[in-house]
Amino acid sequence: MSDPLHFDPIQAMQEMAVFQRKLAAGMTQLRGVGEPEYANTPRELVYREDKLTVWHMRGEREPTAKTPVLIVYALVNTVWMTDLQPDRSLVRNLLAQGEDVYLIDWGYPDGADRWLTLDDYLNGYLDRCVDAVRTRHGLDAINLLGICQGGAFSLCYTALHPEKVRNLVTMVTPVDFRTPDNMLSHWVQGVDVDLFVDTMGNIPAALMNWVYLTLKPVRLLQQKYVNLVDILDKPVELENFLRMERWIFDSPDQAGEAFRQFIKDFYQGNKLVRGTLEIGGQPVDLGLITQPVLNIYAEQDHLVPPDASRALARHIGTTDYTELAFRGGHIGIYVSGRAQREVPPAIHQWLRERD
Repeated sequence: MSDPLHFDPIQAMQEMAVFQRKLAAGMTQLRGVGEPEYANTPRELVYREDKLTVWHMRGEREPTAKTPVLIVYALVNTVWMTDLQPDRSLVRNLLAQGEDVYLIDWGYPDGADRWLTLDDYLNGYLDRCVDAVRTRHGLDAINLLGICQGGAFSLCYTALHPEKVRNLVTMVTPVDFRTPDNMLSHWVQGVDVDLFVDTMGNIPAALMNWVYLTLKPVRLLQQKYVNLVDILDKPVELENFLRMERWIFDSPDQAGEAFRQFIKDFYQGNKLVRGTLEIGGQPVDLGLITQPVLNIYAEQDHLVPPDASRALARHIGTTDYTELAFRGGHIGIYVSGRAQREVPPAIHQWLRERD
């Protein structure tokens, strides 16, 4: 029986030599690679306010869906999370299915946005974005697709403005922010958020990225860069890797006051499921959401564990509630190849049955 702890110095030296040769040869390839481009699906500007824009996304054919869908993503992300590259684009695949897609681009907050509140984002910006799409189509209500924090925002918005939402889709959306397996929640419970925001003002994107990466430090800060050596001589895989890195580290800062409220009310207070959340002085009651709801979660999600998302079923008011589990992680659910084959068709089919 072989000893699993046996160390062969000769084999180790041979592996190190191979690694060094790959690294040396790959550095030449790496220096010749330009900045990777995003998919950049054709789009039309339909609404702008401050740093926010709403884009009407254009596919290769006219949409067949009667009701447009407005995508609302997290404030920590950029628009490219839904349109990373042609073969990994949630937007393109929804368009290919026949959906009429609109997308909110939150932009990059600066010092002028320090005092923006959740009320400003939800009852202000998001409400006016919804109204812009409703007016453009002459509809009383449209479909919302919320991703991660954008899903939590969409739930709150639907509870506050139910007459403006026809169907609601949530993806990797936290609902119960205090599940036992939520590493991010455990970490943030001990943070003095008031001191944090009062000291820093807006929260730097680099700091937020560091927090997310250290939740899986070996995999996200070490192993993936060691594995990079194996694809330095593969131009397509290398470009895909660099494009993902560009997107991950191109994050907006967080408006200080909205960050304070979100951490204290959602993570520390868990008020969304406790029924004590207020936005702009208005109570947010998930039980008032009676629209059809499709809740999509990732089974290996370390940022939004499945239980954090599945909790929606216990608090939602609708009788038309559907859950869809995706075998993958938090990011993979909207950028992996498998997700592109499975998720957009499932969303389209679900919406078509209710259109």
